[in-house]
Amino acid sequence: MSSAAKNPELIRTIKFVLFSASAGIIEALSFTALNELTNLPYWPCYLTALVLSVLWNFTFNRRFTFQSAANVPKAMALVFLFYVFFTPASTFLGSYLADTLMWNEYLVTALNMAANLVLEYLWDRYVVYRKTIDTNDIARRKRERELL
Repeated sequence: MSSAAKNPELIRTIKFVLFSASAGIIEALSFTALNELTNLPYWPCYLTALVLSVLWNFTFNRRFTFQSAANVPKAMALVFLFYVFFTPASTFLGSYLADTLMWNEYLVTALNMAANLVLEYLWDRYVVYRKTIDTNDIARRKRERELL
């Protein structure tokens, strides 16, 4: 058995980082489009990009990273709860850094994305999917294959 197979948390973390990176690409592209093609201030550009990336990230990480069969509305509500706190904090801090202190908008967005990656992984792993990890059809089929 490979060392990766012996450590499912390492695999889970790698999957989360990769899906989050893809969500980060969506966030970066949508932020860039809004920032460059409109005259909007930092916060609506960031907020729109964040919402798009959260929807993407939730969908893929629920299905493939945490392989959860949890109640989707409940899981989404718990993710929403995370963003009830993270979004205002990151939006106001980002706006302060970018608009008041004149930090580069892309640096501020990258810092927000890094904080989001770490904090959301911990929230998802230990709150949202704590009791429902590896309960969906993908996980069930994997267990069945291992038994054969």
